[in-house]
Amino acid sequence: MSPTAAANNQQTFPPGLEEVIYRGKWYKHKGIRPLCLLLIIALITSSTNDGSMMNGLQSVEVWQTKFNNPEGSTKGLLNANIGGLLGLPFAPYINDHFGRRAGILLGSLIMLAGVAMQATCNTISVFIGARGLIGFGLTFAQVRSMLPFLEVSICQRGALTSLFNSLWYSGNIVAAWTTFGTFRIKNDWAWRIPSILQALPSVVQVALIWFVPESPRWLISKGKVAQAQKILARYHTEDNNENDPVVQFEMNEIQTSLELERNTSVSWVSLVQTPGNRKRMRVILGIAFFSQWSGNGLVSYYLNDVLEDIGITSETIKTLYNGILAIYNLVIAVVASFYVDKLGRRTLFLWSTFGMTATWVLWTLCEGLYATSKNEGAGRAILAFIFVYYFFYDIAYSPLLVAYTVEITPFAMRAKVLALMNFFVSCSLIFNQYVNPLALDGIGWKYYLVYLGWLTKNLTLEETSRLFDGTDAVDEIVPDVHREGHHGEKEGLDEKAGDLQHVERA
Repeated sequence: MSPTAAANNQQTFPPGLEEVIYRGKWYKHKGIRPLCLLLIIALITSSTNDGSMMNGLQSVEVWQTKFNNPEGSTKGLLNANIGGLLGLPFAPYINDHFGRRAGILLGSLIMLAGVAMQATCNTISVFIGARGLIGFGLTFAQVRSMLPFLEVSICQRGALTSLFNSLWYSGNIVAAWTTFGTFRIKNDWAWRIPSILQALPSVVQVALIWFVPESPRWLISKGKVAQAQKILARYHTEDNNENDPVVQFEMNEIQTSLELERNTSVSWVSLVQTPGNRKRMRVILGIAFFSQWSGNGLVSYYLNDVLEDIGITSETIKTLYNGILAIYNLVIAVVASFYVDKLGRRTLFLWSTFGMTATWVLWTLCEGLYATSKNEGAGRAILAFIFVYYFFYDIAYSPLLVAYTVEITPFAMRAKVLALMNFFVSCSLIFNQYVNPLALDGIGWKYYLVYLGWLTKNLTLEETSRLFDGTDAVDEIVPDVHREGHHGEKEGLDEKAGDLQHVERA
């Protein structure tokens, strides 16, 4: 994207096409309305998060007793998403070969197998293995479930991609309130029921994923041009007109993009070979790690420990607090998703990080006061600061982790950059989830100072405020690109690449 487009995230179209692009409410368009509703089926992939379920189970006494009160490294393994990291190298190939819907279906089936294994297990080792299998399947579904929003949606893409990550909290709500209801059961069903209900999003996807339109870009890449044109006409026009100017432009754009892709070779080295690309990778690396290392991991995965550290040991209070926090987070994140285009990405990141930093300072002070003097007022203040902190986290890092990565990355580099972003997030999650319980057991409230240092360092926003390379020209984005064919063919591709600068689409 150009610097202006990257900064303002405004889509531009060639002269004449701007007039026919629909700019009204999504629910008033005969094609876009069913499209957005169907894409909810892909959206709910983000709801299948077993991390939030573990947050609730750690507050259930029956579960703790069943598995001998796991502590330290064992507790870290329960939350570390190692299976998700192992699935990353394989997921793109499955999805690119068999299609976006097939990738989501396969991931859902693997997660269902993991849920069955978890819900019936009787040992901690099998429980950990089941969670690894769920994480493995989630990677297959999640890596490509975001692509329907990028490849099918048109002017609603910003809100849809932002909603994708935000709906993590919908699964959080189900897990939190299920454990609030089942902790009173004084047998294994207190934790087996939440485990079984974790399968609900996957069951919905297995049953309904084939109603979601396949990616037109994937169809064209496999030679199914007629099917792709029908999908674009069905969902991007109000009269299902395959000759509509929007459909014709999009078909030409996708075909040109694929032709460019076939005739260019984007190496991993090219991601850091130019100043603009190095800035992109620093931003994406920073956002990926900062989204998990800003202190949120303590509450997202170890709320039970945080509450017990301030004297709250009641199962009722802990599970109730977890349930209320889940609803609050979903509301804030979803509302923020619909305002990312109006308020701007950089504005949200700035307010988010400044707000989290200020809140964390006060939160850490209260942790110290309670730990040293058992000050009850400080303990109650911490309960409030958790909500304040998450307000600032949810306005940017929940909706924009995926969306912003896509928006600042040119088409030719996007697949590799998305894979790297997911790798960075998985690595930071594994380290974060494994180390947190060890650090909390070892140094207690002083561990909060580590996150305070990370928040104030904040290289991410310094980089976010900069412009990138200022051009989408293929030769500048990918300096080591290798083109096939004769000089005349290269000129033709360059002209098409210039045409594509008018619009940035997946």
